[in-house]
This record gives sequence, structure tokens and C-alpha cells, in this order.
Amino acid sequence: MKAPMKAAGFAALLVSLSFCAVSAQARDTTHFLSIKEAVEIGKAQGLADDIKLYFGSQKHPAIETTLTKGISTNKKTNAANKSDKEACLTAMLSGLIQLQERARNDGGNAVINIESYYKKKSYKSKDKFECHAGNIMSGVALKGDVVKLKK
Repeated sequence: MKAPMKAAGFAALLVSLSFCAVSAQARDTTHFLSIKEAVEIGKAQGLADDIKLYFGSQKHPAIETTLTKGISTNKKTNAANKSDKEACLTAMLSGLIQLQERARNDGGNAVINIESYYKKKSYKSKDKFECHAGNIMSGVALKGDVVKLKK
């Protein structure tokens, strides 16, 4: 009698665990949000003016020198107790600050051709950036070129 009880108990445990596994799967919601809004919020929070940022095919002054092609950043932020939009804007700001720091360190005055580069998939836009929001973390990956623009 003990063997069938153990088997029934084991089967019930497996069914319970399968429900837990489904509910524990990570959420990965893709959002395309406003670059303009992210930059405006960033400026209010200390995004620097000395390194200019140009997204997608956005027009910029003539290039004097290309210093570093294909720099990238992959920023994550804690998404707990935040809306997806709030978490995404925070991650975007962190990414832009990192791009500016890299340009400054490389001797540039701008980052051009900035694109979203999540899981190495390119999304180029002058208006929107791609963010992936989860239950615990949200992230933004960016790629661009450090240049010195003519003044």
C-alpha cells in the first residue's frame, strides 16, 4: 500500500512543481520608447552637454575624425516597484552616460549612429529606443561610434 501512496504523492508534487515553473518563467516585454523623452529626463538628471549624441541616421556636423567604431553598452536596472517605462528610461540614461564617458575618454566630442543592440540585433531609429522589461530587471543595449565632429 505504501508504494501506490508514494507514487500518487510524487505525481502530485510533479504537477505542483510544473505550475511553479510556469509562473517563475522570466518576463521579457519589448518596449520602443521615445529617445527625446529619455534625453530630456537625462538632462534634468545630469546628462552632459559636452558630448553630443546622434541616433540612427540623425544628421550631425561633418566628422573630423572617427575615433572608435562600434562601442557598446548593455545597462540593466532594478525593475522592482517601477513601471516598465520608468525602469527603461533609467536603463537608457545609464547607457547614454556610459557612451558619453567612453567618448570623453577616447577624445571625442560626439557619439553618432547610436542604435539599440539588444541581443546583438540592431534597431536603428532617430526617435525610438528598444528596451526589454522583466519582473526583476529591465535593460537597454546601445551601440555607436565615437567621433570628433568639426565645429
